[in-house]
Amino acid sequence: MNSLYPSYLNLYQSGELKQRVESLEEILYSCRLCPRECGINRLKNEGKFCRSGYLPAVPSFTPHFGEEPILVGKHGSGTIFLGNCSLKCIYCQNFYISQSPDKDNEITIEELASILIELQKRRCHNINFVSPTHFVPQLVKAIYYAVPMGLNLPIVYNTNSYDSVETLRLLDGIVDIYLPDIKYSDDKMALKYSNVKDYVKHSQSAVQEMWRQVGNLKVDENGIAKRGVLIRHLILPKNIAGSYKTLKFIAENFSPNPALSIMGQYFPTHRTNIYPEINRTINKDEYEGVLEIVESFGMEKNIYTQNLKSHKHYRPNFANRKNPFQKF
Repeated sequence: MNSLYPSYLNLYQSGELKQRVESLEEILYSCRLCPRECGINRLKNEGKFCRSGYLPAVPSFTPHFGEEPILVGKHGSGTIFLGNCSLKCIYCQNFYISQSPDKDNEITIEELASILIELQKRRCHNINFVSPTHFVPQLVKAIYYAVPMGLNLPIVYNTNSYDSVETLRLLDGIVDIYLPDIKYSDDKMALKYSNVKDYVKHSQSAVQEMWRQVGNLKVDENGIAKRGVLIRHLILPKNIAGSYKTLKFIAENFSPNPALSIMGQYFPTHRTNIYPEINRTINKDEYEGVLEIVESFGMEKNIYTQNLKSHKHYRPNFANRKNPFQKF
């Protein structure tokens, strides 16, 4: 099969994709999809931290043009926003869907499969699952249903990086593009602002597994991403994200020239009024300081940055540097 085609098509033909669906649904009997390992029976609609039962919650889906250009192209990224979440970030920009479960957003897996096909008909360049961790079995089952309907777009796993390596291994050959946001390098910050105790070790192990599966980002002849990892890092005020340690981890483990997106889109919302230090946007000095760290580690070749006012992504021109993404 053409290397530009999603690898899940091979798994479908071999029968392996069906087996993956069965293995993932088995996890739902005593849920351990994410590192919290709540152990509740999701097949009986028992919910705990993420407050999710069996049916996937899909508040909205659309061709999305706010992602990095390498994902958006001309026709947009086929983005499916999933309700609920494995974290409880006090600054979550989508808190109304991530932290306020609404049964009216639940749909059948057959309906989700139809959404995948609808986004493909709209000429989107990929299927982009936003906050997918707690619904992985349902998403894979929807892909399985959609393949005989003609689905052939790359699958994007757009995550907060608090993922289980066990679950990720069952996605090997299904997910084409991993889009992890490494949010913190200090567990104290993760606990305070996102209500998670062990974020750092799990997020780092998760991104290492993603890299093992698909490697650095690869694009087609039109500059559209087809496979690989694009690591995001959202800068927070007062260096709460611990950007230096995160970028050092990336530099030491994913080389040469890992694809990066340094995000400056943070704004105070939801419950940020509780903590004055995070109840503001980041400033120019904070953002440029992180870019200096990126350059100090020699990782500026494959980078996207953002305009702090418009939040538009762009590729910066560092002096005497080329910006080649790896091509097939």
